[in-house]
Amino acid sequence: MFDQLSERLQSTLSDVRGRGKLTEADVDKAMREIRLALLEADVNFKVVKSFTAKVKERCQGSDVMDSLNPGQQVVKIVNEELTELMGGAGRDLVFSNKGTTVIMMAGLQGSGKTTATAKLAQLLTKEGKRVALAACDVYRPAAIQQLETVGKRAGAVVYQQGTDADPVEIAAWALEKAKDENRDVLIIDTAGRLHIDNELMDELVNIRKRVKPMNVLLVVDAMTGQDAVGVAESFAESAEFDGVIISKLDGDARGGAALSVKAVTGKPILFASTGEKLGDFERFHPDRMSSRILGMGDVLSLIEKAEEQVSEEEAEELQQKMANDTFTLDDFLKQMRQVRKMGPIGNLIGMMPGMGAMKQLKDVDVDDRELDRVEAIILSMTPYERAYPEIIKGSRRRRIANGSGMKIQQVNNMVKQFDQMRKLMKQMAGGNMPDPAQLAKMTGKQQRPKIRRR
Repeated sequence: MFDQLSERLQSTLSDVRGRGKLTEADVDKAMREIRLALLEADVNFKVVKSFTAKVKERCQGSDVMDSLNPGQQVVKIVNEELTELMGGAGRDLVFSNKGTTVIMMAGLQGSGKTTATAKLAQLLTKEGKRVALAACDVYRPAAIQQLETVGKRAGAVVYQQGTDADPVEIAAWALEKAKDENRDVLIIDTAGRLHIDNELMDELVNIRKRVKPMNVLLVVDAMTGQDAVGVAESFAESAEFDGVIISKLDGDARGGAALSVKAVTGKPILFASTGEKLGDFERFHPDRMSSRILGMGDVLSLIEKAEEQVSEEEAEELQQKMANDTFTLDDFLKQMRQVRKMGPIGNLIGMMPGMGAMKQLKDVDVDDRELDRVEAIILSMTPYERAYPEIIKGSRRRRIANGSGMKIQQVNNMVKQFDQMRKLMKQMAGGNMPDPAQLAKMTGKQQRPKIRRR
């Protein structure tokens, strides 16, 4: 989502960073570029004005202008102010010390509220909590069935009384049931509407009074741009929500909603939905997001994703195989499957410090479906061939190509790239960082990467 904004800001700050001494004219020029970048990203114009004023005031201070490296100081200030703009220190949900914690979800129809409910349920379930969902959307066709389907996949139980019951009564009944079953969390999926109306607000207010949720979360669709901020303002007046879930953060929107909602409503973004799968859901950390936008990477999130898939023992074993050059195609297949569970490869590259700003990697058209083809080729090999790929010659390559439904050239490319990757891994295990061109070959493309013309 933030690709265009990120590119503009990185370009502007790169120019500032390269100057040994800054003048007021340099600062003014940088602020103009930053202002335009934010406005083009659909950030609220009042927020843009306030943000650039704060950054400019700090940049013109003597501690920046007279420092030995003023460019780096400017980057640091922009990073800090961008973090503050999105909420500053990350905030989490509030949980009850005993009994059932109630979370109420709100949002317009089509915002992804029901899916976000299931995603939050799965995240909390993975953290060891016993989660229940209450189906209080009795108006939208198939809403209850949808919640039951995604709720089951998320590992949560769903309480529902059909479409004839009153949503307020359903919520109260579900809370009693959750308490009886010693559920740690009850998430209430309320009804969405096509637009803000008094009936919706009254229902939310009544449910809130009845079950007294500790957390009211508003789901806003990042794809709606500034309209999402308007929705948040309207809900803030009546529903008094505590935090925001940004859905569809992986879409083509310019990011203005995510950058504006905290400044406009005063309510922080708590979670972000980053894909279609239930696992594509994460806590929103303003400091980490700011680092990603500025091309500084997000090592903490990358480590957290890796730790979910790879144990410490497996990591040590992999390190030994890399150092000893005994990494096989079976090991590669296992690692590839674990990496795919971490999310799209393009997103992972953006989390690596400096990688998001490297044009060699940014322009590589990473297609995750290529990994399916690589897997098919490897699974068409014998165990001995996977352990010793150097023996894969003529007739073996033809057999593997036929078995995987690929061309011989594709098999040749995959074997060649694996050999290159194994050399890189040995190099990295020795503490040497490969250059970007080498890293680009590890993105799963079997043929020459397609370059997007700008």
